Amino acid sequence: MTYVMALDQGTSSSRAIIYNSSGEVVGSAQQTIDSVYPQDGWVEQDPNVIWQSILQVGRGALKSASIGASQIQAIGITNQRETTLLWDRQSDECLYNAIVWQDRRGADRCSEMAGEQLADGRDLGAAINQITGLIIDPYFSSTKLAWLLGNVPGAQAKAQAGELCFGTVDSFLIWKLTVGASHVTDATNASRTQLFDITANQWSVELTNYFAIPQAILPKVQDSVAEFGIADAQWFGAPIPILGVAGDQQAALIGQACFKPGMSKSTYGTGCFVMTHTGERVRYSKKNLLATIAYRIDGQTSYALEGSIFVAGQAVKWLRDQLGLIEHASDTQAAYERTEGDAQGVYVVAGFTGLGSPQWRPDVRGLITGLTLSSDKDHIITAFLQSVAFQTETLLSLMAEEGAPVDTLRVDGGMVVNEALCQFLSDILQVTVERPADIETTAKGAGVLAAIGCGVLKDLEDAATHWRLDKRFAPQMNEPVRAQLLEGYNHALKQALS
Repeated sequence: MTYVMALDQGTSSSRAIIYNSSGEVVGSAQQTIDSVYPQDGWVEQDPNVIWQSILQVGRGALKSASIGASQIQAIGITNQRETTLLWDRQSDECLYNAIVWQDRRGADRCSEMAGEQLADGRDLGAAINQITGLIIDPYFSSTKLAWLLGNVPGAQAKAQAGELCFGTVDSFLIWKLTVGASHVTDATNASRTQLFDITANQWSVELTNYFAIPQAILPKVQDSVAEFGIADAQWFGAPIPILGVAGDQQAALIGQACFKPGMSKSTYGTGCFVMTHTGERVRYSKKNLLATIAYRIDGQTSYALEGSIFVAGQAVKWLRDQLGLIEHASDTQAAYERTEGDAQGVYVVAGFTGLGSPQWRPDVRGLITGLTLSSDKDHIITAFLQSVAFQTETLLSLMAEEGAPVDTLRVDGGMVVNEALCQFLSDILQVTVERPADIETTAKGAGVLAAIGCGVLKDLEDAATHWRLDKRFAPQMNEPVRAQLLEGYNHALKQALS
């Protein structure tokens, strides 16, 4: 029997899962990761905690599977995207904490960018969209890296001298894991930096010049299935090739076997991200969605449209850790069932770190509205869960307007174990919702890429045969009830935006 290991470094936790050649899970381990919030809108993580957590879960998964590292044919890595690290080539030490994708410290810079031009006179916002498929927002790595270079003493001079490396989390982990410290990334992660030309498949000279980022600090960009280096034997007990890499949402698209144009998935993890496969040509959005690289295999790039909701499962964590309304995340299902899905007019706009698609408002903050003396904690919990469905409905409506309608949505992530939430999603979206047997599709996607890399799977078509349905949810809600709920949420959203 042959095995592959998926290393999934997410915002809230690090996870390792070992799969056999049939795609079955034979071992796993998980470790929670905490963020720090130095100022309003700032979100950071300790790079050493990220690194050590990956070592711990990798070793834990091997122990769980009762196999040796020499039996692992390949490693696949998936990661929280846009999170930005800058480290010294000689010491391997990061110059600052990892700036997490949710971080809003670049908001002022983005406000300035809105009226600027590139050196050739092109409108900056239009050029960024055409080159990268993205929009001006502090979500992406560009302004985070520019902040690091401009605010960490000596960083800009060291970068100019080629003494530093920039990377997203995948690149940082590969550097730390591999013999000879490979400084590489894949096309999906590069496409989220706002520095990468997604049609030319290369770093954009115009944008790196605009942000004053030396190209010498950028990683080499490879296909999502490629030789990224050999994990040193000291880490897991044997040398293991790293053969697959993708950002977490693209990995989930792969794990959900969404390989044909029109196939869509929505991941309900720390945030919520809806992604629809759009084929081998970029489909630029006119509705403030993002065009992005879905994956690049054998030099062939596939693209997707994406809508980004910054807070989903993290709101559940907030209800637990900050308000103490629940003891465990799983308690939300019981709360939802006690209300029978009726929040009694309570609505939530979960703008803890601003709003993503389609508003792109980093200044917005969270709002709970409609409270009365009869409101209790169950109503608030129910409203938080329902808020992700309302936001997802907005994204699917926009995708339909863009000519990429969704009639079946494959869902994954920790929140979708809640069957009542899955049914509510189907009701509000008015589409069939499919939940797979394995909801950890982000890790599975990394495993698929590694399996293709080492020959355990022939190709994506082969991988699609391993996808298994757990349960299908069909719309049941009466349209007047649905319309009233959406009207109530949209009213709350207007309050938050104002």
